[in-house]
Amino acid sequence: MLRFKIQEPGDLLCSSQINVNCKFTEGSLKRFLGYLKMEMTEMTSVSLKRGSAAIEDNDSVAPAEEAKRQKVSGCCPATGQDGLENSSLPSSEKVPGPPETAGQGKENSEVPSEEEEEEDGLSEEGEEEEEAESFADMMKHGLTELDVGITKFVSSHQGFSGILKERYSDFVVHEIGRDGRISHLSDLSVPVDEEDPSEDVFTVLTAEEKQRLEELQLFKNKETSVAIEVIEDTKEKRTIIHQAIKSLFPGLETKTEDREGKKYIVAYHAAGKKALANPRKHSWPKSRGSYCHFVLYKENKDTMDAINLLSKYLRVKPNIFSYMGTKDKRAITVQEIAVLKITAQRLAHLNKCLMNFKLGNFSYQKNPLKLGELQGNHFTVVLRNITGTDNQVEQAMNSLKEIGFINYYGMQRFGTTAVPTYQVGRAILQNSWTEVMDLILKPRSGAEKGYLVKCREEWAKTKDPAAALRKLPVKRCVEGQLLRGLSKYGMKNIVSAFGIIPRNNRLMYIHSYQSYVWNNMVSKRIDEYGLKPVPGDLVLKGATATFIEEDDVNNYSIHDVVMPLPGFDVIYPKHKISEAYREMLTADNLDIDNMRHKIRDYSLSGAYRKIIIRPQNVSWEVVAYDDPKIPLFNTDVDNLEGKPPPVFASEGKYRALKMDFSLPPSTYATMAIREVLKMDTSIKNQTQLNTTWLR
Repeated sequence: MLRFKIQEPGDLLCSSQINVNCKFTEGSLKRFLGYLKMEMTEMTSVSLKRGSAAIEDNDSVAPAEEAKRQKVSGCCPATGQDGLENSSLPSSEKVPGPPETAGQGKENSEVPSEEEEEEDGLSEEGEEEEEAESFADMMKHGLTELDVGITKFVSSHQGFSGILKERYSDFVVHEIGRDGRISHLSDLSVPVDEEDPSEDVFTVLTAEEKQRLEELQLFKNKETSVAIEVIEDTKEKRTIIHQAIKSLFPGLETKTEDREGKKYIVAYHAAGKKALANPRKHSWPKSRGSYCHFVLYKENKDTMDAINLLSKYLRVKPNIFSYMGTKDKRAITVQEIAVLKITAQRLAHLNKCLMNFKLGNFSYQKNPLKLGELQGNHFTVVLRNITGTDNQVEQAMNSLKEIGFINYYGMQRFGTTAVPTYQVGRAILQNSWTEVMDLILKPRSGAEKGYLVKCREEWAKTKDPAAALRKLPVKRCVEGQLLRGLSKYGMKNIVSAFGIIPRNNRLMYIHSYQSYVWNNMVSKRIDEYGLKPVPGDLVLKGATATFIEEDDVNNYSIHDVVMPLPGFDVIYPKHKISEAYREMLTADNLDIDNMRHKIRDYSLSGAYRKIIIRPQNVSWEVVAYDDPKIPLFNTDVDNLEGKPPPVFASEGKYRALKMDFSLPPSTYATMAIREVLKMDTSIKNQTQLNTTWLR
């Protein structure tokens, strides 16, 4: 039996999985039929002869899908979004994954309101179930690797099968920081600081008082102040209430007033809406660095969703957080985060409130983190129930270690439906704005949420952006933002309407097109010249690309060779592949000699990317096990809790391949696994194999 999981593509928009089984037991068949009745195939089981899996890319750079309803046991997040507009857009290019829970919180004090859930698009209410349709039928118009130029392998070993991500804990990512050290969550203690308020600040206010203060903070009512009576009138009690309000509600100041013989703490606005994004200065010790750095351990949630959730619980804007790279959803990930003027004590309190998150290794620093500063990521991946012999595994892993893999952009980059993201990018570069609008909004084949299907149908029928927008409970998706822009600027100003979408999301489309060109050109380069450098290839000297001359060929290896992503500030190889670039762009009605766009944001400068990546710190072992549910290695949280490492049987029903390797930024672990298994990672290919076999 072969089973694998497929990550839904989308540029760093990796999120959900499809669970594919090779044989049905009676129970699994019943579950399969049940899942098919769901509005979205959150987990689809079909039968398959042999297959592989897609996994997250190493460092995605665009935001991910709308957060699922967060189960809470503790702190109360903001109950609305007024004044806290989320700048990150989820993509409709993904299928939401199944909700998962992994434990219970500790102190259940408050729960998000229904209003919050509906505003965030987290409420499932009102979504009607659709007629069951097989996932294979939904994906028959999807992409294969061939469609996006992924055609070559570099190794000669025979491929084999295994179960990838049977559990999301089978895939763990640890960030490699600026100093080259791998980030681990190893310490939950809070730095001792005499200026920190006491723990009482988190419990001194009632739920009703927090609600009123939050509405005041977010300008959600007409009140100019909120008065809280001090029941136990002591200086210590008043001090704690003052501290609690200032700590939990940035932007509010407090004063003590006597009213009819009673003491009240009065909260009022100090600096208007800007205070939410700029925590007050006077309450932060001058001797302490302005940024609290911490290690974030998260399960089954991508970085942008995690930041948005933390910002709600802390009642601040997401833009006061910084990080070096985004991590995808369907995994356990460990990375460093920095936040402006939020105490370690306050951050550590979230450990009591949120499931599937842990914050630790706190320190105060002078500077934030910046995207791209990381050196890469270290992966621990388990392939369960492998079919390869020990010799096949040895050959595959030695090849990965010694030769590496083709540095393709993975299927996640291009979307899951019949409208690939690179097509939208091409239309933007062509300045074909009506086509951009149609590609994003028109009905499409593939797996999508029911409300998106209804929105697209309404758009096709009426071309009324307001009417189509009313079909969307989730307004912050790409489609929702574009429709809002069309309502605001009109159908004759699509450029401005499109501009309402956050910049990262807009650029995702044209980067997808660049990736599409690069994949195709690299396949042609390897097909034409093989795995050796040739005269006319490009290599980098510092940040500058230079040609390999005839006399210099022996001084380089294939691991030195780079290829350009098309743009106005790159050069192209001096051999047949240069003309191939020109032909491809000409066929797409683009001028390779003029990649500047009328709108500056969409002008492509280009870049260089190595064609072969050799992972570092590669190690592996084959282990035997009997229970498919047992974890096969310890996580950071397991180690913190003192759990003993798993004990393996000398012989068992199943064999698993446990791999460890490090990759540089912007490379796809998907493609490393593809090279080991020698299989197409596209959803379309796997599901079509399944339906053929089922007949």
